[in-house]
Amino acid sequence: MNEDTQRRLITMSSTVLAGFLASRLAERLINVPEERGVKDDIKEAMLKAGFSLVSTIVASIAVRQLLGRRWK
Repeated sequence: MNEDTQRRLITMSSTVLAGFLASRLAERLINVPEERGVKDDIKEAMLKAGFSLVSTIVASIAVRQLLGRRWK
């Protein structure tokens, strides 16, 4: 599998994984007050950034280690 295809797979799978994690867990981890403030927005942004980071790492490992071996 060439490098461009691997990058595309990593981008797509990490986006899906981050979206799934953020939508499922963000509401459970953040107590949403009646009136949101800047602190609440910062918490949400940091949580989503963390999900994005973790999902990119997981997708990269999966694509490069698991799928990369099959196509060599």
